[in-house]
Amino acid sequence: MKKIVFICLFVLSACTFQTKHRGYVFPMDLDDVAAAVKTTADLDEKIGAPQVKTIYGDEVWIYYGADENYRGPLPKTYSNKTVLLAWVKNNRVLRTQVLRDKDLPNVMIADGETQIPAAIELNAIEELFNNIGRFSPAGLGQ
Repeated sequence: MKKIVFICLFVLSACTFQTKHRGYVFPMDLDDVAAAVKTTADLDEKIGAPQVKTIYGDEVWIYYGADENYRGPLPKTYSNKTVLLAWVKNNRVLRTQVLRDKDLPNVMIADGETQIPAAIELNAIEELFNNIGRFSPAGLGQ
């Protein structure tokens, strides 16, 4: 009986419930704040610097925030996803759009790695010999 109780306690101790915020923490009245913004200075003051600015086509400032949920051994999930898009031209905000969970597509992240074209694949021995002579001894200040 003691073994069963110990196993149950061990299994339950692995079941953590934790939520971490990723990205921007938007104000509760984001729709009103976004509608009131007229210049990039206002946007910078009220929301902050954007995570991404587009480089092709219209200049769009993009802000993203989400809650990352950990539920023990289950895969992590994301909730309260919010994206703020601001179309900018000559330090003026032309329009803003707020997207939330229901407006965003459900994107599945693929397992594995993306292959890099023309990348050189080295095995462990090649990596070891490739690094010989690359590093200076500690304390020489080079």
